[in-house]
Parts: sequence; structure tokens; C-alpha cells
Amino acid sequence: MQCDTKFDFLTRKHHCRRCGKCFCDKCCGQKVALRRMCFVDPVRQCAGCAPVSRREADFYDRQLKLLLSGATFLVTFGNSEKPDTMVCRLSSNQRFLLLDGDGDDHREIEVARIAAVQMLTEGLPPGDTLPHTSLPASRPIAEGGNARATGMTLQYTAPGAEGLAQLTLMASEDADGSRRQATAWLAAMHKAAKLLHESRDQ
Repeated sequence: MQCDTKFDFLTRKHHCRRCGKCFCDKCCGQKVALRRMCFVDPVRQCAGCAPVSRREADFYDRQLKLLLSGATFLVTFGNSEKPDTMVCRLSSNQRFLLLDGDGDDHREIEVARIAAVQMLTEGLPPGDTLPHTSLPASRPIAEGGNARATGMTLQYTAPGAEGLAQLTLMASEDADGSRRQATAWLAAMHKAAKLLHESRDQ
């Protein structure tokens, strides 16, 4: 399906475990981890899918633990004027963003319902942000450049509601390590949004 080689007794068909298309051994010879599809060992993938799977494997190894452990943010829902201090983390099944505040204040946002992610950064000109639509081409936060993540705006569809709801997470200004943890969490979430964007395009 890539090089038009004719299959015969010596040139056998192989299918990519990620996209399912058929290729010859030359076009589908890379073996890469594919945890999102629950393969335990590295599996055969085509040249187009292998780089995406490598980025995902790197994400699972480096950023996922950080997203699961969470960080403290100042959270603003919609047009509310007063932010609430909440811990934001990814659920253990990786399907929800969980926000826990004081007392019984608990909210969940389904990751699949997130329509857009916009990073809020220091070190960029005023008003210049990194919108979700340009994520694949944007600079990685905290990996070079002068931009440093200070917050994130999420737009998502809420069950039973019309239009998009909005949520803003801002790293709080404090002396302990929670701001550093929040900045690292934002960088990991930025990478997760890029991977989600790429996987939707496939």
C-alpha cells in the first residue's frame, strides 16, 4: 500500500499493528511499543505510524506519571471572576481530568470532549499564545526558547449543554515547589494535547 511491491511466496504481506494497512517487510519492518492498544511487546509498524508511536512511548515513560499525580492551580470556570484553588490530575484510566477543591467541590471533564487547548505563557509578546490548532508546529514548552507555561485554557463540550464550556488553569505564585510542579504538569498536558491532536488526524 506504499511501494506497490507485488506480494509472492518470498515477498510476504505484513500489516501495521497501528493503522492496519498491508505493507512489504521493507515498508513495515520497525518494531515499536504500542501501549495505547495494549500490546505488551514492541510490534510491527509502518514508516508513517512508527514515529507517532515512539512519541507516545516517550510520553508514557516521561509525562504520564506527572499528569496522574496532579498539581495545584487557580481554576476559573467560564466567565467567573473568582478563581478557586484546585488540584487537577488525570484519572487512572486516563479518560478524565479530575479537579478537586475544598470540601465536596469535585469536577470531571472527559478528555475526549476537549475541543481546544490554548497555552498561556511568559516570554511571548502580549496576546501571543500557542493555540491548539498550531500545536504540531509550536515550540515545546520548557524545552528551549524563552516561553514558560503559566497557564492553560481548555474548551470542551459539557454533557447536556449547548456550545463550548471554558476552563482556565493558572499556576499560582508561591514560594514552595507547587508552582514548579504546576509548570511541569502544564508542559506534560501540552504534550498530551499534541499527541491527541495527531491521533485524531490519523
